[in-house]
Amino acid sequence: MTAQAQQRFDIYQSITDRIVTAIEVGAGEFQLPWIRRTGNAFARPINIASANPYNGINIVSLWVEAISREYTSNIWGTYRQWQDRGCQVRKGEKSALVVFYKPIEECADNADEETSSGRRLIARTSWVFNASQVDGFTIAEQAIPDAPQFDPIIRAESFAAQTGATITEGGEKACFIPSEDLIRMPDRNRFTGTATSSPAEAFYATLCHELVHWSGAKSRLDRDLSGRFGTESYAIEELIAELGAAFLCADLGITPEPRADHAAYIQNWLTVLKSDKRAIFAAASKASEAAQWLLSREAAAS
Repeated sequence: MTAQAQQRFDIYQSITDRIVTAIEVGAGEFQLPWIRRTGNAFARPINIASANPYNGINIVSLWVEAISREYTSNIWGTYRQWQDRGCQVRKGEKSALVVFYKPIEECADNADEETSSGRRLIARTSWVFNASQVDGFTIAEQAIPDAPQFDPIIRAESFAAQTGATITEGGEKACFIPSEDLIRMPDRNRFTGTATSSPAEAFYATLCHELVHWSGAKSRLDRDLSGRFGTESYAIEELIAELGAAFLCADLGITPEPRADHAAYIQNWLTVLKSDKRAIFAAASKASEAAQWLLSREAAAS
């Protein structure tokens, strides 16, 4: 793709439209469309060449692609990267879009993003293929246990404890209470298994959602969305918590449980995404930042 053609191609609109469509298709199930339990595709997407995980909007975008096309792998790479591994992308396969940011030397009015250090970045696109689309690569199947009772997940227990959050259990509601700076979780015996999650997975997925909310407090990441989203900041914060919880669940090996109150948020999310093509980028970036910050606290405590 030439530089001129790339400039005409609207990266933000293309990815936002793809995600909006996926949400609308899945909205009748009252769950985000990238929540699934089949194979490795739910795991954090990683690049075949670097073995590094994708971040931010690329996680969401590649999850949506994997689900809509029923891929069973979380491994992605460019055409050349697959060739370098001795694999061949099959003829007729369609690529998926990922975004990366390159610094620009001079301050430009049309730069896509400014970092905390003041550097100006410009968005560039790359096109990748899933391991399910190539010949010569063996996809390892992942067996996801379906626990018949609530057995604590050791990694998730350790992660939650090492974040340093104050977490209490009791009652019926899961929430983060800013005035008390604590997370309140329902009694564990209230979490029951479903067709998609064990009781333990449902519990820890809910806890991850609240931990993302907790991370945004002023004394931590100071996630103030009112200036960017105004009256829509509550809906966006819920979307950030939902995405952040999904990112954490992927890294912790937990299948997230669809929340019963998704229906109340889906229309709000769609309204924001349709009116602001960069909203999903901002939400995914904030969610990725929160997940990485929480995981860094676990690493620091180890």
